[in-house]
Amino acid sequence: MANLRIGGLASGMDIDQLVGDLMKAERIPLDKLAQKKQYLEWQRDDYREINKSLLELDRLMFDGIMKQGSYIKKSISVSNPEAVSIKNINSTADFSGTIEVGSLAKSGSMYSTASASIVPTTKLSSYGITAQTLKIQAIDKDGKLGSIKEVTIDPAVDTMDTVVAKINSQTDVSAYFDKDKGTMSIIAKNTGDIAGGSEISLLSDGNFWSALNMAADNEAAKTAGFGASGTNASLTYNGMPIERSSNTFVINGVEISLKDRTTGPVTYSSTTDTDAILETIVSFVEKYNSLIETVKGELGEKRYRDYQPLTNEQKEAMSEKDIERWEEKARSGTLRGDSILSGALNKMRMDLYSSVSGLAGTNQLSKIGITTSSNYLDGGKLVIDTDKLKAAISENPNGVYELFSKEGTGESQGLARKLRETIKTTMLNIEKRAGKASSINNSFTLGRNLESLDNQIDRFQNRLIQVEDRYWRQFTAMEKAIQRSNSQSMYLMQQFGGGM
Repeated sequence: MANLRIGGLASGMDIDQLVGDLMKAERIPLDKLAQKKQYLEWQRDDYREINKSLLELDRLMFDGIMKQGSYIKKSISVSNPEAVSIKNINSTADFSGTIEVGSLAKSGSMYSTASASIVPTTKLSSYGITAQTLKIQAIDKDGKLGSIKEVTIDPAVDTMDTVVAKINSQTDVSAYFDKDKGTMSIIAKNTGDIAGGSEISLLSDGNFWSALNMAADNEAAKTAGFGASGTNASLTYNGMPIERSSNTFVINGVEISLKDRTTGPVTYSSTTDTDAILETIVSFVEKYNSLIETVKGELGEKRYRDYQPLTNEQKEAMSEKDIERWEEKARSGTLRGDSILSGALNKMRMDLYSSVSGLAGTNQLSKIGITTSSNYLDGGKLVIDTDKLKAAISENPNGVYELFSKEGTGESQGLARKLRETIKTTMLNIEKRAGKASSINNSFTLGRNLESLDNQIDRFQNRLIQVEDRYWRQFTAMEKAIQRSNSQSMYLMQQFGGGM
């Protein structure tokens, strides 16, 4: 049963106000705990923001300066792009040559020798077609006979439309049923010629193909005048006659796509796409410099100890602008002088200042036009000499790639690999201290500190409830005493008054 609280009826005092004022003083230690908790949460969040920036740089390096594909970008010229297109896949050297296209590769095909009276949306059972498994074998993308693909037919459920959809999605051929003519056509998805064989073979343990008047394969259909053989592309490559089963193929790391016959040689050549490679390296340098600026700023940010996190009561008495200005100072300096970040900053600088053993010419950043800023206030930001970097890329793009990505250990390791290892170590150290979004509090240092503060706050709040109850009991006892005194005074006054 709750204690009865008497709010100053007898004494005329504002007991609510008195208890409230007393409790404000009692709550001061609790407010300090809450402020400490808020500051730790800010510190945790700021650590995590640094980790986010570190991860972004790590991913940018992995997808950019560490991929060989970033350094083999080519500008390619083709004398007749309407007939031939060229794309670099993995050639690290520049290339050139001639191609003369005699004929394009084509797909084998076949179609019905006679029409069938079938409505494509009607159940196949209506036409006496039985339950069965279609077995379709066709040429694959390598110009060889592929595996047999099976399609199951349930005539009580399937229609011609649903069977055609199954064939197209589950096999190496494309089928089409012409509802007006009642005929089916089938074409291999891949081009090319199977020497001495068929590019399409149709088998079944039922009557589906016969109901559509389809031959057993495209060569039989061709003989009857209802099909065509697949053909290889024929071309002359750098003066040598060759064949390919597809119109798109790769030679020496270069993808060649044939589009049309030619009446003479088509010439092509490549040069290093210096601007594209330069852009990749510039993106890395800009991201690295941004990270250096962020970390250096956090390490040197001033701590305003007179500006503690605001309590809810303090916020209620302030405008939004005042709160914003106050909290900007209260939150400042959460990572000032942090040993993890200062150590990481020094290690990252050393990683990029070092040379890579086993490389000739391009074994340091300075050799390709990247140096550190001469202004010590920049904290080791990188500066690019664009002309020198362009020249290094143009002369030896693979050498630039090796500078960043060479595999090895110690001094023989590429600069980006060293930097990524430092980033990984730093992120792990930060996670031990500040965790990540998915972490539970007892798994990292600041989280355990926050849990301890929560426990202290809970205990203190329970104590405050007891203190407030005590104050109310004391004031209630006082009120009752005053009431008794007042009652006695009134009684005496009545007695004296009655005797006159």
